[in-house]
Amino acid sequence: MDTCEEILITITRNKTRSLLTAFGVFWGIFMLVALIGGGQGMQNAMQVQFEGFATNSGFAWPQRTGEAYKGFSKGRWWSMNIDDIERIRENVEGIELITPSIARWGAKSVHEDKKFDCIVKGLHPEYENIEAQDIALGRFINDVDIREARKVCVIGKRVYESLFTPGTDPLGKYIRVDGIYYRVIGMSVAEGNINIQGQSSESVILPFTTMQRAYNLGRNIELACFTVKPGLKVTDIQPEVERIIKEAHFISPDDKQAIMVLNTEAMFSMMDNLFTGIRILIWMVGLGTLLAGAIGVSNIMMVTVRERTTEIGIRRAIGARPKDILQQILSESMVLTTVAGMMGISFAVLALQVMVLTITSDKSTKVIVIRMRSVPAIDASAMRSLRDLAARAKKKHITLIFSHVNEQPMSVMKKDHFIELIGEEHFLPNIVEALGYAENMVADSGHKAAK
Repeated sequence: MDTCEEILITITRNKTRSLLTAFGVFWGIFMLVALIGGGQGMQNAMQVQFEGFATNSGFAWPQRTGEAYKGFSKGRWWSMNIDDIERIRENVEGIELITPSIARWGAKSVHEDKKFDCIVKGLHPEYENIEAQDIALGRFINDVDIREARKVCVIGKRVYESLFTPGTDPLGKYIRVDGIYYRVIGMSVAEGNINIQGQSSESVILPFTTMQRAYNLGRNIELACFTVKPGLKVTDIQPEVERIIKEAHFISPDDKQAIMVLNTEAMFSMMDNLFTGIRILIWMVGLGTLLAGAIGVSNIMMVTVRERTTEIGIRRAIGARPKDILQQILSESMVLTTVAGMMGISFAVLALQVMVLTITSDKSTKVIVIRMRSVPAIDASAMRSLRDLAARAKKKHITLIFSHVNEQPMSVMKKDHFIELIGEEHFLPNIVEALGYAENMVADSGHKAAK
């Protein structure tokens, strides 16, 4: 107890010096923790934006030719077609899968009295292995849809929110896109930042063959999307892919402009290298700041020892050992450094938490699916309650969907997109209980978000 009291008296004897010493340590620790946390947070945010995208994928599309060749002039436009997909699949051994893609921007989608300008994409089922669609309701395009050119579609989250009343199950409903009706078979909640032919949330995805016929596209395609086998890189097969396409379309082998290839593997590698450099820089700056604080502490303690020469002499005269004097001085330094360091860590964590809340407060969106045993009979009172609940859920970035038990098999739902999914034995019997349950879930969701 006497030792602690003596340490406190010594530290408070010269408040300005002690405060400056503590601030040096505080700032060094604060900067180190804040920079490391901020850098890691930025890396995690970038990884979330790229989540669900195959890191070994590539995309090829045609551009104007850059050289004249075999009687064709420079600057001509040309188109890829389905045959190019088959040529690459058969002749490039490193290809794991390859699929075509077509798209149209500015399409008009309509459901009842609501409209939305969307992007229409024509895809094959294999495309989901390249860009995960995160199907929250229903299913994605399958081989039967392709073979029979069915008029079905998968809608993005923004398309759903714009065309359907909150709480409505879109499965089985029909939407009109550019004058043609399609039955909704699935809803995607994918929201990655890598947008191949537009945002997934704003897209209406059709079977590839259906879109070919609907827009009279013939055999032309806009993109060749592919992934490479494990152990290979896109750069290993890119020259061969370009050679095969150029030969088929009478393009000069030396033309660097005619075919554009997006190498996502190189992009991901570049991002990894960037963040490695950022981490090294963060550690250099943080440790440098911390070292500067430590040097400041040592200098101030040296001054303190010189000023206490008389005190040390008196201690020696009354029998204090050198070890006791050294222990006293080091104890003062440790107490000052520990308190300042803990304050630095605490303030850094607080600052990072505030940044997280600020950045993510309006970004995250949840989907809650409430499933009922019987088809609900909604009276005027229940409708008012539903609208009020949907409005409050929207403010908390929650999408409510009320669904009948027989409208969709449970196996096709992905649990990551739901706060809770009621199991087979817990289906709600009617709309009243469903509204009460949804009310609690919205409240709980807001409470969890606040935490």
